[in-house]
Amino acid sequence: MKKLVVLSGAGMSAESGISTFRDSGGLWDQYRVEDVATPEGWIRNPAMVLDFYAERRRQLLDVEPNEGHLGLARLESSFDVRIITQNIDNLHERAGSSHVLHLHGELTKVCSSCDANFILELPSEAPYIRLGDKCPLGGQLRPFIVWFGEAVPAIDDAVSITSQADIYAVIGTSLNVYPAAGLLNYVPRGVPIFLIDPKEVTTYLSENITFIRQPASTGVLELERLLLK
Repeated sequence: MKKLVVLSGAGMSAESGISTFRDSGGLWDQYRVEDVATPEGWIRNPAMVLDFYAERRRQLLDVEPNEGHLGLARLESSFDVRIITQNIDNLHERAGSSHVLHLHGELTKVCSSCDANFILELPSEAPYIRLGDKCPLGGQLRPFIVWFGEAVPAIDDAVSITSQADIYAVIGTSLNVYPAAGLLNYVPRGVPIFLIDPKEVTTYLSENITFIRQPASTGVLELERLLLK
């Protein structure tokens, strides 16, 4: 079974109603990125950071996977599908995808400020943490998110997965955020690449790329058609 590796970004979940950095009038417009998505913001005002991610978890409870997520799950019947996502939502998993690597953390989990190995899945009925909620070692619990300026621990695993691809698809990402954008460097030579996005995405690669200028929901349907014909 051929290995289909997918790199997904914010555009993958936008059609489900998940706010992106670039949305006008969305959740991110109410906060500065420096205040809620950096270690410095956490140090300055941890209560505000906790409130921000609590609001994002509330949003996640109200949305569902779109046809793009569902289509990738369906492709598991014909391919060994491995998803590398820049998204922190759990819509790939809820759609039924079996192998999902989150580069930038997971919204439904928290970790310890003092112990990198302490990671806790929040129950859906109580998806909030507050100041004073601590790990067994006494460290304040924080969102399990890779903030701007922090290392991306999963990038080595993502490189390994990418280097094994027989087919590579990029869905809903501008390829402007590193190190995720650099994963294209590790796609094996000659492997076909499908780039799904309604907007023009600039890439330094010129060979073996099929551009599907559609949003994720219809773009993945087109990908299914091309791969299964």
